[in-house]
Amino acid sequence: MPGDSVKVAVRVRPFNQREKNANSKCIISMSGKSTTITNPANGETKTFGFDHSYWSHDGFNENEDGVYEQTSNQYADQRKVFGDLGQGVLDNAWQGYNAALFAYGQTGSGKSYSMIGYGPNKGIVPITCGELFKAIGKNDEDKKQLQVTFSMLEIYNEQVRDLLSKQTQRGGLKVRQHPKMGFYVDGLKQVAVRNYGQIEHLMDQGTVNRTTASTNMNATSSRSHMVITIRFKQVFINEIGESTTKTSEINLVDLAGSERADSTGATGDRLKEGSAINQSLSTLGNVISALADLAMGKKKVLVPYRDSVLTKLLQSALGGNSRTIMIAALSPAAINYDETLGTLRYADRAKKIQNKAVINESPTDRLIRELKEENARLLAQISKAGGGLATGKSEALERLLEENERQMRDTQLSWEQKLEEAKQEWEKSHMMIPQSDTEWNKYPYIENINEDPQLSGVIKHCLHPGQYVIGKAGNKGVTIELRGLGIQGQHAVVCNTDERLTIKPAIQAAKILVNGAFITEETQLKHCDRIVLGSSSLFLYVGFPSHRRTPDNLDKYDYNFFQTELAEVSGLSEGMLMSPRDGGSLSYDTSAALRVFQEYIDLLPKIEEANAMSQEMKKGVKFEPEVKNLASHDSIGRDLEKSVIVKVTNEDTKQVWIWPKPKFINRKFLIEDLYMKWSEGDSIDIGQSQDPFWDPPEDIFLGSCHIWLQSLAYCMAVDEQLEMHSYHGKEEAMIQAKIMPCDSKGRLLSDEALVLDPSDLLGKRLDFVIIVDHCMGVKWVRENSKRGVYCGFHFYECQDLIRSKTVHSSNNPKFNFRKHFTIEKVAPDFLNYVQTHAIVLELWGTQCSSAVSTSPKKLDVEQEADIDALKFQLEQQLDEFESLKASSVKLKKENFKLRQHVDKLKGALQLAKSRPRSAPDKREGKDNSRDPIINRVAAIHEVGGGSQESLKSVSSDTGVTLRHSTNSPLNGGSLDVEIAKGLKVFFRDVRGAQKKLQSLRDLGSSAQLNSDNGSLKEAFQSQQTLIKETEEKLSTCVVALKETMTTVIKRKRQEAGE
Repeated sequence: MPGDSVKVAVRVRPFNQREKNANSKCIISMSGKSTTITNPANGETKTFGFDHSYWSHDGFNENEDGVYEQTSNQYADQRKVFGDLGQGVLDNAWQGYNAALFAYGQTGSGKSYSMIGYGPNKGIVPITCGELFKAIGKNDEDKKQLQVTFSMLEIYNEQVRDLLSKQTQRGGLKVRQHPKMGFYVDGLKQVAVRNYGQIEHLMDQGTVNRTTASTNMNATSSRSHMVITIRFKQVFINEIGESTTKTSEINLVDLAGSERADSTGATGDRLKEGSAINQSLSTLGNVISALADLAMGKKKVLVPYRDSVLTKLLQSALGGNSRTIMIAALSPAAINYDETLGTLRYADRAKKIQNKAVINESPTDRLIRELKEENARLLAQISKAGGGLATGKSEALERLLEENERQMRDTQLSWEQKLEEAKQEWEKSHMMIPQSDTEWNKYPYIENINEDPQLSGVIKHCLHPGQYVIGKAGNKGVTIELRGLGIQGQHAVVCNTDERLTIKPAIQAAKILVNGAFITEETQLKHCDRIVLGSSSLFLYVGFPSHRRTPDNLDKYDYNFFQTELAEVSGLSEGMLMSPRDGGSLSYDTSAALRVFQEYIDLLPKIEEANAMSQEMKKGVKFEPEVKNLASHDSIGRDLEKSVIVKVTNEDTKQVWIWPKPKFINRKFLIEDLYMKWSEGDSIDIGQSQDPFWDPPEDIFLGSCHIWLQSLAYCMAVDEQLEMHSYHGKEEAMIQAKIMPCDSKGRLLSDEALVLDPSDLLGKRLDFVIIVDHCMGVKWVRENSKRGVYCGFHFYECQDLIRSKTVHSSNNPKFNFRKHFTIEKVAPDFLNYVQTHAIVLELWGTQCSSAVSTSPKKLDVEQEADIDALKFQLEQQLDEFESLKASSVKLKKENFKLRQHVDKLKGALQLAKSRPRSAPDKREGKDNSRDPIINRVAAIHEVGGGSQESLKSVSSDTGVTLRHSTNSPLNGGSLDVEIAKGLKVFFRDVRGAQKKLQSLRDLGSSAQLNSDNGSLKEAFQSQQTLIKETEEKLSTCVVALKETMTTVIKRKRQEAGE
């Protein structure tokens, strides 16, 4: 290994199944030792140089034994990686250097695959151990003894757990500091091993303990660090019997997912990142940055080794007495661009670190003598101080004394004695295995599924014929013990009878999902069914041998499959996005949709765990994932990118908060800290300001609607009753809004102000008012009468929200909002704005700061009877209103068709005005006079300015009859006037119909607002009458217009024929 700088390698994995189905694009490319990443948003590239760049994305096939074989020279398999990295670790160990290899990267990037491997594709750790014992087996020197000890630990939430010990210590094992040895784990089990088979067994045992612990404490592998330490001693005995020891300590570290180390979780959160779960990885980043600064020549840089357990134990590996290798695992998918870029930058800093490795060689007798001398000094200090020594310092001296004595015993104990102890321990644990491999081929069983593939299939429960009770460990009658969140004392009952296996909840509160769906009664399981017990205990059911298929392809039912299925069942793929699991097309940009979908399903298990912890601690807080659609706030109506948010509801006070994903993740870490204290019996009585379940009250976005401004460009009034939709497209309320042209004093303009060409407004003054009268059926207030609502919007260049007053305790609030806008001179920018934009009218909910009392006052019998009668009456009125609403919707559709017709006519008006007038030109016997539609439009203003004698009409409730002036001959010029007259009458009569529609809406609004006075039936009848009259009026207007147009066109053709 050249020099003592940290050697850094990067490796890119293949696409996972989810990314394949979504047709993800690869953003990583490699050439030699260089790695390039491409930004999928703009195509920008960044290139980094490392000691090794391993391309494992493609260029391989899987043979019948499951081994990945190279089909391209670029592909780097497990052996290639070991040859470059693992062999260097071994070489350093034989020379007597300490060595360290740690894997870094986001969850699912392939860290564990490179370190441990999967199935027959063994990783660096097992290959290194195997090669070490191969070399040991070739040793034939009598005076050279080779000794190997193995330890395996896990760091989670700043607590150390010995994975080779079944006994757990409250608070974890302690990390101590020795003046010469540095930091060490007090009480960590170190097992002497004689061959690779024993190491395999110990790793399996550690994996089982890790899986059990992860289920118990939510410490999935992505949130915990695993450290395997192999101590390799070479004892040389000279001719006179003196011995010299050459020692090497090999640390193989699989770090937690790197996305846990970012600080975005604390962004915008009143509770900053303070969770111990993130502390180790965050501190590791700070240590690497500080060491890189030192290597670049900076002075007075403090390296914060002491800030976390992980960095204490890795102090020698980073900037100390060790030769260190780092392998950074990369995801190739575009959706992981930010995380992958962060990993590359992290690795780029790490390669600047300089270590100072030395050969660890010393005479064994001298080592024992030095330990004895140090023990004597420690005893002298303790006895000399007597009672005057501080308690903490005295305990520290006593611990150092105990550690020295342990090392002395360890040094003096013969290697054969250590191996014998390990053998007895191994045989004892081997005898405790209750089931043989043959049982899995005879009976059905369930096996665990974990986020880390290395921990999946580790725990299996064979289901012989009979009945099994699944429940929390330590409860009477439980035959299969679980320790996960949300597991009840007796959770589920499983029955195996006559090759039929069923499962049912043991109690009503037990949460069981089969293939993503909740079950409440006995359900028969089929081969490969997916089972979720509680919040995070995932199991795959492997059926009776006769029900199994060849091949079964059980590997596809991994953690991602479970979470994707849960997301689909929750409705994400149907109601929000198209699920990429089945390769379906997505609703917008594929990479953006996949990112949101992946964020959603990644969040599901975390939300389940947060809900379970809240329930167990009796916090009464519920978490729900939602997808925020930014199109709800866009004034152009674009289909913008979506993001994942979390709705938080205190079910006691009814307060609601909306947290972005990073804030929720930060809070969940803090909640886990709190839960661990609670589970260990510590007090969790904390102030409200430090409670991760609480936030100060905030306004909540309820819904929005779009009011398009195009009509304003023609000085036409807008009077709409609109539905307010939430991010999910659900109706939250109905709102009445108007945009009315007016004069400078706010008086509404008549129909005569209609502008045929929007450009006529340029340079002129424009006044208009926006009116929001009231809102109806606000669900937010129905759920809690103490709440309030207000509406608001942004307009043109106004940056601040223009909002109404807040109305409390009414689900039919009257805003009475009116805002007068004046544009002194209409500019092209403003005209373009009103023709292309809409006002996004938003509805916001407010909530009180104090807790809502849930203890109602006692009522007498008569009051309760009155309330019941009022409730019954209200329900009846609500039913009648729904019928009324349906009729109103039908009328709105008819009105929409009419508006479309009017829009076509307006288009013709614009076209006519844009063409110059010219005299009729007859060529070749054909009448080439202007198009009658153009003529009729051009004449509208002339008609509008003429006398009333030019147009006479009789309007009644039964119809409209047009009468032409007897003084108006039907020649070519007057036909245009006739058409214009017809249009003028049509617009006038339609205006009358619109007024009837307004009366109809006002009637419906007043009926709902006053539904408590029993006037709903009367209002409904009146509305039905108005609907009938309006329909007749509209029909008559359209028929009259058609008749006029037909008559005019016929006469025009007759004249042309003459």
